[in-house]
Amino acid sequence: MPLILTEEQTMLRDSARDFLGAQAPLSQLRRLRDERDATGFSPELWRQFAEMGFTGVLVPEAHGGLGLGHVEAGVVMEQIGHQLAASPFLASAVVATTALAHGGTVAQQADWLPRLARGEAIATLAVDESRKHRPAHTALKATPHDAGFRLDGDKAFVLDGHVADLLIVAARTAGAPGDADGLSMFLVDRTAPGVEVERTAMVDAHNAARVRFHQVQAGTDALLGPLHGGGLVLDAALNAGRAAAAAELLGLADEVFARTVQYLKERRQFGKLIGEFQALQHRTAHLYSELEITRAAVLHAQQRLDADPAAAADAVAVAKARAGRSATLAVQEAVQMHGGIGMTDEFDAGFFMKRARVLQELYGDAHFHQDQLAQRRGY
Repeated sequence: MPLILTEEQTMLRDSARDFLGAQAPLSQLRRLRDERDATGFSPELWRQFAEMGFTGVLVPEAHGGLGLGHVEAGVVMEQIGHQLAASPFLASAVVATTALAHGGTVAQQADWLPRLARGEAIATLAVDESRKHRPAHTALKATPHDAGFRLDGDKAFVLDGHVADLLIVAARTAGAPGDADGLSMFLVDRTAPGVEVERTAMVDAHNAARVRFHQVQAGTDALLGPLHGGGLVLDAALNAGRAAAAAELLGLADEVFARTVQYLKERRQFGKLIGEFQALQHRTAHLYSELEITRAAVLHAQQRLDADPAAAADAVAVAKARAGRSATLAVQEAVQMHGGIGMTDEFDAGFFMKRARVLQELYGDAHFHQDQLAQRRGY
């Protein structure tokens, strides 16, 4: 499949670029950070997301969505990366929507997907329990109780968990932490008795939460996917999130690169534009090449997810690992080439650097995905 966007996808990209550039500039994130906003994103912006149809990009048309694919979701994520826009799009419109679309019953999908498509509800995935992403080490237990299950344990790094209406929780119903099998997925209301949510504003001024589950009751109708077989649903949701995060990293890196090139064309030193210095030209050319390779890897992963999600894991792993490293290179070069000003809070480079660091860890860093790729290939 050609690694280029179709005409319709290009139009969506341009629409998202113009909308986010006008309604969610980086100054909005700075304001949210400085004012210590309790929500962490603009509800008005989220409403406009819904009006534009972005919140339903992955929701089937039968449930009121656009019925598009991961390439289109990635197009929006890339533009979010350009502006560092704070919104629940990744957690709700991509990851949670994918989980419900892959594992939800007819009733669960009819209940939640239309509301997610309209932006009336927010859902998020609760999977990580430690400092690093290790889904197989899930220890939160779901034990049979009465006519359902009882959930006990903690989750960390739950994106937008403090505002989510629905928590999609990975729990262990069989085996021991470290076993790939024995996981089940549950739909839990954030306000259910026994659920305690603590918002944790991350270093990049975006939202996450710690969520504690103490004897939380979940009926059998809360089970998302098969009992002990939730790993397939979890993998689908995580791969969607990884590809989307890679797209945001690419957009972030593109923006940083464009700003750096513009600075090289304006800044003068020793009577010359610094962009005339050969050493900086070489570094800029290297970064451009890295970003173009990453662009191809990210689009390939998105196309694989749309064509055959079950066979897309390797492509997604390559895209996520590469996007994280390319974005890290981009922000480091930006700080270096801008000199002293690059380290100041008044300059925006720090926002991009911090967001790149968080996104690299989210859903597995480069080392995690390299290790997974090696294991799947028999090493």
